Amino acid sequence: MKVQVEQKLVDKKINPTAMRLLVLDLLLQQNSAISLSDIEKNLEPADRTTIYRTLKTFEEKGLTHTIDDGTGTPKYALCPEECDDHEHHDLHVHFYCNSCKETFCLPNSKIPDVMLPNGFAPSEMNLIVKGTCDKCKN
Repeated sequence: MKVQVEQKLVDKKINPTAMRLLVLDLLLQQNSAISLSDIEKNLEPADRTTIYRTLKTFEEKGLTHTIDDGTGTPKYALCPEECDDHEHHDLHVHFYCNSCKETFCLPNSKIPDVMLPNGFAPSEMNLIVKGTCDKCKN
């Protein structure tokens, strides 16, 4: 497993430091997006600033993306393989469960094209659907 985690970093041209390996391994274990605070709790006594810098590096290299789910706390999730340091290809819907408070990536649910008036130039898009996830509904 450690070799696979290290190889993912190498493939994205990220130097595989101990902290980066730990953060990526944790992200790979998640079924939903995770906050910086939750990562910090799972990796205690790791330094919050180092974890944050690691996440920023991952995002810059196309390994993770940040999700603003409306809670005021950014969440982090792994990107699809085709994301890289030039462009993210993760324009998919995110789902926030009002019951368990988890945020899920829905990569098979693409954000629809939005027609903007002339002169408007989008730099990013984010679509959050809120409701009850399948786990909480059952």
